[in-house]
Amino acid sequence: MNKLLIITTIPATVDFFLPLTKHLRSQGWQVDAMAKKLSTSQGYPDFFDRVWDVEWSRNPLEPQNLIVAPQQIRDVLSQQKYDIVNVSTPVAAFVTRYALNDLRKQGKLKVIYTAQGFHFYQGGAPHKNAIFLGLEKIAGPWTDYLVVVNREDESAAKRYGLISADRVRYIPGTGLNLDDFNPNAISEAEIMRVRQELGLAPENSLFLSVAEFIPRKRPGDILKAFAQLGRPQVHLAFAGNGLIFEEMQQLAAKLGIQSQVHFLGFRRDIPVLMRASAATVLASEQEGLPNCVMESLCLEVAAIGTDIRGTRDLLEGGCGLLVKLGDIDGLAQAMAWVLDRPEAAREMVQRGRKSILAYELQNILKQYEALYAEINNQQ
Repeated sequence: MNKLLIITTIPATVDFFLPLTKHLRSQGWQVDAMAKKLSTSQGYPDFFDRVWDVEWSRNPLEPQNLIVAPQQIRDVLSQQKYDIVNVSTPVAAFVTRYALNDLRKQGKLKVIYTAQGFHFYQGGAPHKNAIFLGLEKIAGPWTDYLVVVNREDESAAKRYGLISADRVRYIPGTGLNLDDFNPNAISEAEIMRVRQELGLAPENSLFLSVAEFIPRKRPGDILKAFAQLGRPQVHLAFAGNGLIFEEMQQLAAKLGIQSQVHFLGFRRDIPVLMRASAATVLASEQEGLPNCVMESLCLEVAAIGTDIRGTRDLLEGGCGLLVKLGDIDGLAQAMAWVLDRPEAAREMVQRGRKSILAYELQNILKQYEALYAEINNQQ
């Protein structure tokens, strides 16, 4: 039996690997997972053959990350002989590769690092880029294969020699289930329900942003652009929670647009909200490969995003509207373009829908299967 251990920092980031886990277990694999407090997180133990807890912090400067966690990881590996350890997220990736380097050098397992987006990137703060690039250079020799999800990271991994180029694999994400985002599966009744919930009249258009309320997502840019748009019949909705949720509510009031802006919090009906919208908007300064943009394209809803890593991969070639990071005028103009040129917007979303097939779940599963088979054939 092939045995795989998936490691991430916190339970929520294990979600990236749940479709892959389900598929591999159906093929006879044993798939286990490790994250902080994973065993007590609702639902996760049911997805895996076994789950393990590890004590670490998302803060890379926390001492326990290199004092407590490495030994916990080694203890698990002494009990279970895994063929492959696939690790993701920055803290987990660095600590795990450090903890397991001796075992991998002995040929007892292979370690894959799936980078969902390096923490150094074009346009990032120079001092932060230097720190995170330095950490990746240190950990690169502790890695058998590096998986990247966007072309900028692929280029950077090879340019900086994080790992030999022949062991860098471009696999765009963890797969999108097209059936879950089928535009034809969402009824007009469902769309009317959410529009009524928001108090929208037939003449009211809606823009939607699906993102956590944290600084790097820059929701304030969207609010400022929406205010600049200056169209009283248009509304804006945010789906998500986060640290700056109340701050953004205050900003909407300060901008005088609070009657047009809806702060919805966490939602389970994202596909319906998207289909009720003229376009989705993502103003992030940093992404790996944003799921919300893929979902929007799949649902044939226009997408507006900043011209950054990951988002650029999805929207270039006329599949969406790309705006320079921090360009409030550009965001407002993109919103106006969607409203004023509906026929051109429809043509754009059709291109976007076709392009998203490359990110479809079955394609991604085949690429991971091929990588794991390549590794197993080496052992």
